[in-house]
Amino acid sequence: MLYGRLDDLRSRAADQLARVLRETGGTPQARTERDASTAMYSEQLSQYSAVENGLVFGRLDFQDGAHQHIGRIGVFDEDHDYEPLLMDWRAPAARPFYLATAAAPDGVNRRRHIRTSMRKVTAVDDEVLDLATADVTKHEGLTGEAALLAAVNSSRTGRMTDIVQTIQAEQDKIIRSGLNGVLVVQGGPGTGKTAVALHRAAYLLYTYRAQLARRGVLVVGPNSTFLRYIGQVLPSLGETGVLLATVGELFPGVKPDRTEPVEAASVKGRVAMTDVIATAVKECQRVPEDYLEIRFEREVLKLDRETCVQARARARRSRRVHNKAKPLIVPVILDSLARQYADRIGADPLGGKNLLDPTDIEDIRRELSEDDGVQAALDWLWPTVTPTELLEDLFRDKDKLAKAAPKLTERERDLLHREPGGWTPADAALLDEAAELLGIDDTATRAAQARERQEEIDYASGVLDILDMQDDADPEILTATDLIDARRLAGRYEDTDHRTAAERAAADREWVFGHVIVDEAQELSAMAWRMLMRRCPSRSMTLVGDVAQTGDPAGTTSWQTVLEPYVEDRWRLEQLTVNYRTPSEIMAVAADVLGPGMAAPTSVRDSGVEPWHLWVPDIQAQLDEIVAKEVAAVGDGTLAVIVPSGLSETSADVDAQVSVLTVGQAKGLEFDSVLVVDPALILAQSPRGANDLYVALTRATQRLGVIHPGELPESLSRLADTA
Repeated sequence: MLYGRLDDLRSRAADQLARVLRETGGTPQARTERDASTAMYSEQLSQYSAVENGLVFGRLDFQDGAHQHIGRIGVFDEDHDYEPLLMDWRAPAARPFYLATAAAPDGVNRRRHIRTSMRKVTAVDDEVLDLATADVTKHEGLTGEAALLAAVNSSRTGRMTDIVQTIQAEQDKIIRSGLNGVLVVQGGPGTGKTAVALHRAAYLLYTYRAQLARRGVLVVGPNSTFLRYIGQVLPSLGETGVLLATVGELFPGVKPDRTEPVEAASVKGRVAMTDVIATAVKECQRVPEDYLEIRFEREVLKLDRETCVQARARARRSRRVHNKAKPLIVPVILDSLARQYADRIGADPLGGKNLLDPTDIEDIRRELSEDDGVQAALDWLWPTVTPTELLEDLFRDKDKLAKAAPKLTERERDLLHREPGGWTPADAALLDEAAELLGIDDTATRAAQARERQEEIDYASGVLDILDMQDDADPEILTATDLIDARRLAGRYEDTDHRTAAERAAADREWVFGHVIVDEAQELSAMAWRMLMRRCPSRSMTLVGDVAQTGDPAGTTSWQTVLEPYVEDRWRLEQLTVNYRTPSEIMAVAADVLGPGMAAPTSVRDSGVEPWHLWVPDIQAQLDEIVAKEVAAVGDGTLAVIVPSGLSETSADVDAQVSVLTVGQAKGLEFDSVLVVDPALILAQSPRGANDLYVALTRATQRLGVIHPGELPESLSRLADTA
C-alpha cells in the first residue's frame, strides 16, 4: 500500500511535469510560471526516486493497540482525511523509534526494524519493550542492536549510506538539537559524526523549512573525495537542496586544483595574513614621488604629489572598501586639473582675473573626466583591482611580498612566492579576505539597471494609456488602470531566477546561509574560519570533529580557541562516545598511538580478526602481491592503501574496490580493510604525525594491516607479527 501510494505520487508529478513541458509560447508571466512549475515537479520526482530504496524501515506498536510505520518521508492517505500512512522519521511522533527503552517505553509496546532491498523485505527485528521485565540499570543499551550490527558489519560500497534506520539515542539528541547558536559535536573515529551532521541537515530542513528554504544549508567537507563519498546521503533522506562544498570551493569562480607544500598552506592559514592582504590593498593606493604629467588638448598638466595625497586621504577617511572608495578621489583630481587648464586658457592678457566663468570651468571638468589620459592617471593612482589580480601580483613579486609581509620570515615569504597559474585550497580564504577589503564598485551597473527598470515602467505606462483611451467606455466598468499601475505591471514581466537556493549560493560570494555544517572542523585554519563566519552572520552552525585527529598544521586542538573570536563562550558542546565503525581489536592499537591523556571512543563490537604488521624491505616490489592477498581476504569489500604524503597525487576513486590515498584524502572515509604503508614516515612528515597515523588506523571496519620497510614504531607494538 505504501509503495502504491508512492507510485501514485510519482505518477502524478510526472503527469504534471509532462503537461507543463507541452505548454509553449504565452506571455512572459506564463513562461515564468511554467519554469517555476517545471522546477517544482522535477524536484518532487527526484525526491520520490531517491527515497524508494528503504522507504519504510520501522514500525511502532503502541500500548493502546495503535501502530505507526516510520520511513524516509511522510506519506498520507488522501481518501481518509490525510491519515499518515508513513511517518517521516524527523517528525516528533517518530522520536520514540529512536529513544524508547524498556525502562522508558514512551507508550511503545514493540519496536520493529524492517530491512529491505528496494521493495522486498529482507529481515525483520523486533524489540518488545515490556515494563514488567524492564531493568532500570540497563536502559542505556543500543537501540535496535540487531539492525545496527547488521549495518556496521556489512561490506562497504565506496559510498556512505544513511543511518536513518539505526540512529542511537546520543545521536538523536544531537540531530534534533535546536537551530540557533553554535553546536560543537566532538567525537572520535567511528562515532558517526558525519552521519549525524548530514541527518541533522535533513532534520533542520524538515523542522525549520520556512526559515531555511530561502537561505539554504551549507555542508562543508574536508576534500572533494569526501564530498563524493557522502553525496548520496541527503538525497536518500529526501533533501536535494543542500550545498556541499570544500573550503577551497567557497570562493565562486575559482577552482582549487593547484598543489603546494604543507608549510605554504600553513602560512596562508594564519590570521597574520589579514595584515598582509590589508597592506597589499593599501599599496595599490599610490601617489607619485613628485608629480604626474597628463597631456590634455595641447597642454601638459601636472598632478602634484600633495594633491594626490589629499585625494588618497579623503578616500581612506571614508572607510569605504577600496574599489568603492575610488570615486571619492575623482573630484579632487579633476578640480586640480581643471584649475590648471582654466588658468592657462582663460588668463587675461592684461593681467586681470580669469576670463572663464563657472560654467566654462564645469565644461572643462566634464571633458577632463572623459579624457583617456586623465582616466589612465586615475587608474594608476587608485586602480580597480579584483581579488585574483591582487593575490597574483602579490605572490609573483618578492618586493611586494617584502612590503606587505614584513613580519613574516624570509623563508615564509619564499613559501608564498610563486608565478600565476591556478589556485590552491588555502588561497580561497585569502581571496575572500581580499574581496572583503576590495569590494565591487557597482555604481555603473546599478545605474544601468535603474535606467532599464525605468524604461520598462515607461513602456508599461504607455500600454496602460492605450488600454484606457476608449472615450465611450462605461465609467462603471473597471479598466486596466483601475486594477494595476505601471510599476506593478512592469514587475510582472521581470525575469525570475529559478535556480535552487544551493545553486544561487554557489555562485554568490556574499550569500548568507541559514545554517552551516562543518565536518572535520578541527582542520580549518584561522583564515578559513573568517571566511566561513562571513557566510553565516547569525552563527547558526553545527561543527563536528575530533581534536585528536587534527592533522593540518593550520588546524586546531581547542574548540574554545577557534570560536572565542566570534561567539566568545556562547557555544554548546555535545560528545559522541560510542564507536560503531572500528572493531575493538583495531581501536586498541589506535588508542596506543593516541597516547595518554586522550580518550578513545568505546567500540560496540569485536571483529575476531587481529590487526597485523609485516616488515617489507622493498614495498614497491611487494605491494601488489600484498594487496592481492588482502583483496582475496576481504571478498567483495573495499580496501584502502594509505600511504605517506607525496606517494599518492591522484584523487581517490570512492567507487573503486581498491583505493590508494594519503591520510588527508582518507579523512572522513571508511573501508572494510586498510593497509597502512610506512607508519614511521607518516609520523615523521608532520608535527602532528601521531594524529595522522591515528586517522589512518581507524578507517577500517573489519581488517587492518601495517607494512613497514624499517623499524615498527613503538606505539604499534600491539600489532601481531605475521613474519
